[in-house]
Amino acid sequence: MNTHDAISANATSSQLFLSFFKIGSFTIGGGFAMIPLMEQELVDKKRWLTREEFLDCLSIGQAMPGIFAVNMASSIGYRLNGIKGALSAIVGNICMPVLTILLLAMFFRHFKDYTVVEHIFMGIRPAVVALIAAPVFNLAKSAKVNWSNCWIPILAALLIWIWGFSPVWIILGTIVLGIVYRRIRS
Repeated sequence: MNTHDAISANATSSQLFLSFFKIGSFTIGGGFAMIPLMEQELVDKKRWLTREEFLDCLSIGQAMPGIFAVNMASSIGYRLNGIKGALSAIVGNICMPVLTILLLAMFFRHFKDYTVVEHIFMGIRPAVVALIAAPVFNLAKSAKVNWSNCWIPILAALLIWIWGFSPVWIILGTIVLGIVYRRIRS
């Protein structure tokens, strides 16, 4: 299927709740680790969104203040079923993580000093990095990042990481450069 063949079907509130409950239940590592599961469930399996629509929702989710996973759920849920869809997706998305955190908080203090628990958490870290890195490459392809423009995200990452630039200034700078570039080319 061509990614431009929009299937964008409406999803019921209960369908959105169940899909986002599943996504929230099987994600370790927070919002960015949910991206591949969301893409697989909503684009590949359910075909509720095209890749481009998913990328748009991802951009909106990153731009909005607050928790990324909730932002994504609200953006996608609203796109598919309005306010009801947004609320259903948000509740479905946060149910299992909230319950898990509550259970961990209740029992973790009893187990935190065991070396086995410490090793488990150390082992999960590389898996979380891989879960975050995989969709970055897929999304870069969808966003048409190629060899001629890959220097932009690399430079932005270096400015933030090495020189401590605020991401706000990076975003504002790239907006200005994008506008200047567009005017020069037209």
